Amino acid sequence: MSEKIDTGIGKAERTDVAGHLSKVLADSYAVYLKTHGYHWNVRGPEFFSLHGLLEQQYREIWDALDTIAERIRALGELAPMGGSAFANLTSIKDGDPEKDSQAMLKELVKDNETLIATARTALEASEKDGDDVSVDLMTQRLAAHEKAAWMLRASIA
Repeated sequence: MSEKIDTGIGKAERTDVAGHLSKVLADSYAVYLKTHGYHWNVRGPEFFSLHGLLEQQYREIWDALDTIAERIRALGELAPMGGSAFANLTSIKDGDPEKDSQAMLKELVKDNETLIATARTALEASEKDGDDVSVDLMTQRLAAHEKAAWMLRASIA
């Protein structure tokens, strides 16, 4: 990229942080897709409450996707896009709509915990590279996914 960027963070540091944020974006997108799919396919006696909980969570992630991608762009890098780009960056596997509601919730807890680990690594890289804006963004994402994991764990029988 030939953009001239003078924000006090060097090119190598911006590239490093953007690489970590790209993994956060990919993991976030994968958790978004799975949460939305489980929202559609959840069934059982707790359908109504779980359907609502999952909707709340996927909407929150959806809003965050744009913020993460725009931060990557502000750092002067291109945001990954498309299924194959995300698949190469994420370790989150596709969901299975045949699972019962409890198995769905347990899987989403693990996926949120994976995303928390990815965000924590990105936060550490952002701190090391002097990118306070990305530190703040990752702090917000950690709080959101820790809360989501807690709410899911609290819903498991």
